Amino acid sequence: MTIEEILAQAVAKAVKELYGVETAAEAIVPQTTRKEYEGNLTIVVFPWVKAARKAPEAVGNEIGQWLVENEPAIDRFNVIKGFLNLVIEPTFWNSVLHHIVETPDYGFTEATESSPLVMVEYSSPNTNKPLHLGHVRNNLLGYSLSQILKACGNRVVKTNIVNDRGIHICKSMLAWLKWGDGVTPEKAGKKGDHLIGDFYVLFDKHYKAEIKEIAKRDNISEEEAEKRSPLMEDAREMLRRWEAKDPEVRKLWAMMNEWVYAGFDQTYKRMGVDFDKIYYESNTYLEGKEKVMEGLEKGIMFRKEDGSVWADLSDAGLDQKLLLRADGTSVYMTQDIGTAKLRYQDFPIDKMIYVVGNEQNYHFQVLSILLDRLGFKWGKDLVHFSYGMVELPEGKMKSREGTVVDADDLMEEMVEGARQVSQELGKLDGLTAQEIDEICETVGLGALKYFLLKVDPRKNMLFNPKESIDFNGNTGPFIQYTYARIRSVLRKAAEQGFDKVDYLRVTPNEKEIELIQALANFPSVVSEAGRTFSPALVANYTYDLVKQFNQFYHDYSILKEEDKAVKALRLALCEATASTVKKAMGLLGISVPERM
Repeated sequence: MTIEEILAQAVAKAVKELYGVETAAEAIVPQTTRKEYEGNLTIVVFPWVKAARKAPEAVGNEIGQWLVENEPAIDRFNVIKGFLNLVIEPTFWNSVLHHIVETPDYGFTEATESSPLVMVEYSSPNTNKPLHLGHVRNNLLGYSLSQILKACGNRVVKTNIVNDRGIHICKSMLAWLKWGDGVTPEKAGKKGDHLIGDFYVLFDKHYKAEIKEIAKRDNISEEEAEKRSPLMEDAREMLRRWEAKDPEVRKLWAMMNEWVYAGFDQTYKRMGVDFDKIYYESNTYLEGKEKVMEGLEKGIMFRKEDGSVWADLSDAGLDQKLLLRADGTSVYMTQDIGTAKLRYQDFPIDKMIYVVGNEQNYHFQVLSILLDRLGFKWGKDLVHFSYGMVELPEGKMKSREGTVVDADDLMEEMVEGARQVSQELGKLDGLTAQEIDEICETVGLGALKYFLLKVDPRKNMLFNPKESIDFNGNTGPFIQYTYARIRSVLRKAAEQGFDKVDYLRVTPNEKEIELIQALANFPSVVSEAGRTFSPALVANYTYDLVKQFNQFYHDYSILKEEDKAVKALRLALCEATASTVKKAMGLLGISVPERM
C-alpha cells in the first residue's frame, strides 16, 4: 500500500473509534502539506466536526493523537484550524522507497478481463495531404492518453479513422489526372503523402486562378464565379462517379491512397505512435447511411422536400442537422455514425474517446445525441477529448495554400536542432556516430513531444522549436539529460563493485524525504491524469521530480559517501528516480537515453 492508503485506513479507524462514524478509506484523500507548515501529509477534518460536536481544532487534535498512538508511520502532528498536518516517522520513508524500488510496475494498475474497455480514436488524417503540426499534437495526445488509461487499469483499443473519400480527395485525383503526367512517388523521389498533397495544393492554385478569370470575364463577384467553376464541377462529378463505384475512378483512387498510406506509416513509425485497428471512411459511410435510413424509418430523422435527410435536435436546445444531402451523398456525421456501428460490432466498448480539436465541439455534441437515439449504449457518455490548436511563431497553418507545417519536416528539423545544440554543449563527446544519431533522434523527438504535451491539452498553444530543445528548464532534453546522469551514477556504482546493504534503519534527511515523497506521489499523478485526460499532469510531475533530484544531487555526495548504509539509501533513490522518470516519459511516448 502507498503511504496515502495506509494513512486513509488509519484515519477511517480513528473516526470510527472516536466518533462512531463509518467512513470509507477511499473517501479520505491525504494531501501534500503546504510548504509553510510542518508536515508531510494533511487531512481535512471538517467532515467529522458535526458528528464529534467539537471545534475543528479539537477534532484535529483528537485524531492526530490517536494516530500517533496507534499508527507506527506517524511521528507527530500539528493542527491549523481544520487541517491536521502529519509528520511521517522518518525511517518509515525508507520502507516506502524500498517498495518503489522493488516494484517494477509501481504506479501502474494491471487490467483484468473485467476491466473497462476504452476505445481512443486519434489521428483521423485525410488522404489528400501529409500529416502536419496539428496532426502531431493530435497523435501525441491520443497515444499518450491511451498509455495513461492503460496504466490506470483499463483495457484500451487505439483506433484511427482515415478520411479517404470525399470532395477533397477528388480534388487531388483530378489534379493528378490533369497535370500529373503519370508521376509516381518513385519517379518523383517523394513520399506518397507528400506527392498527393502537392496535387491538392495545385488544384487550389488552378481553382483560384479560374475563379478570378471567370469573375473578370463575366463581370461578376468571385463568390458568384465559384458557382460557375468547371474545375469544381469536374471534382463534384468525380465524387458522384466514385460513389457510383465507377471502375476507372475507383482504380485511380485506390492507387493514390496506397501511396498515401505508405507515407503515413513512415510518419507514424518515426513519431512512435500506432493503432490497434484502422477504419476507413470509404467503408463506414455506407454503414452510416444504413443507420440514418433506419433512423428515418423509426421517426428519429426526417426527410425534406428536396430528398435530404435531417435530424431535428431542437428538443435538445440545438438546431436541425443534415445527415444525407439531396443527391444522396453523405456528410461527416453520417460517416461517424457508420464508424460507431462497425466499432460496436467489433468491440464491446464501455467508453469511447474521440481526440479531436476544439473546433469540432458542436459536431460531437450532436453525434452524442444521435448515437444515443440510435441505441448505442455509450453514445450519451462518449468523450470528446477537445484540445486546443497549436501554432508556430510565424502564425496559423493553411494546408490548401501549401504553407502547412509538415510533420516529417518538423521531426527532421527537431532532430537536427538537437544535434546542433548537443554538439555546442559538448554532450556528444566520445560517442560513436551511431550513438550520436540515436541520441539526436531521441532528444529531438523527445523535445517535440514533451513541449506539446506539457501544456494543458484544452489550451491553444504556441510551439517554439528552439525553446523546446533547451537543456535547461521545463523541457524534454532537461529531463532526458537528468535520466542519463542518474544512469551514469548507477553504472559507476556497479563498476565500483558496491554491494547493496540494508538502509531501512538510516534516518533520511529532509531533502531525501522530500524526494521519496515525490516518488510516492507517482501513482496518484497517473490516476489523476487518467481521470482528467491530461498528459500534462504527468509531464509537469516529471519535471518537478527531476528538479528535486538535481537539487539533492547537488547538495549531497552519492558515490563518495563513506557510510555504506547512507550510500545504499542514496543509490536506491537514484534507482527509483530513474525508474519513475522512464515510466512517466513512457506514458508520454518519449524515450530516454542511457547515456549522453
